[in-house]
Amino acid sequence: MVYDQRSALSTYMANLLSAGRVVFSISEAEQALDLTHGAFLDAAERLQRRKHLLNPRQGFYVIVPPQFASWGAPPPSWYIDALMLHENQPYYVGLLKAAEMHGATHQAVMEFQVVAPKRIPKIRAGRNLISFSYRKDMGAVASGIEERKTDTGTMKVSSSALTALDLLRYPQASGGLDNIATVLNDLGPMIDATKLAELAAAAERPVVQRLGYLLDRLGHGDRAEGMLKTLNDRRVPPWTELDRKEARDPDFAPEPIERNSKWHVIVRREPEVDE
Repeated sequence: MVYDQRSALSTYMANLLSAGRVVFSISEAEQALDLTHGAFLDAAERLQRRKHLLNPRQGFYVIVPPQFASWGAPPPSWYIDALMLHENQPYYVGLLKAAEMHGATHQAVMEFQVVAPKRIPKIRAGRNLISFSYRKDMGAVASGIEERKTDTGTMKVSSSALTALDLLRYPQASGGLDNIATVLNDLGPMIDATKLAELAAAAERPVVQRLGYLLDRLGHGDRAEGMLKTLNDRRVPPWTELDRKEARDPDFAPEPIERNSKWHVIVRREPEVDE
């Protein structure tokens, strides 16, 4: 009986793959196969042990096609949209992963980075690691989210402008100041200045200041002029540190090497850009 259940689930998975689907929910499978909950879990567990099936979130399953057997999972781009629909959460692929998709490929991206309004723990899916950054105000950046085609459908990705702002909003997830500067050096020519100014109106002031300073320094200042007007329309901004880590301990903080009056940014160390 166990063999029959596993065989039925394998056939169900093969039929989904032939139709271009790599995901299913536990309720879909139980209904389609007329299995009890316990019977399904037994069959699924055996297929998971054979590395044919993944269960990244409760009730959500990802089929491992044969061509990805050595990886232990298909690319996250194949199922991230379905996963977030299962979680009932808006999202977008962002940060370094989005920068890579926009052509800023100077450095390999080790994680598939997603931004969502829910705190979700990292997901290990075969060799892939999906990490999540929290953003409460998803509606405020809706105009900066694009839809990209994937091999199995579509997924949502931050635009180059939103990606640039997010790199400064989530510096730890972006690899720190030097890595951010390196990525922005590649990303800068792709940024839509009008869109950047629009999104900057909803961004935190220090994020706008730091991004503006870096774009100027990297030779992409023309992309930031509208953002500067948006910033100054609020009021004259207070001074902010380019790298908060540099000034964390006042007793050991390096002396500033620059006080940029245009963006009101205090610079204690020039970012190093990988050529």
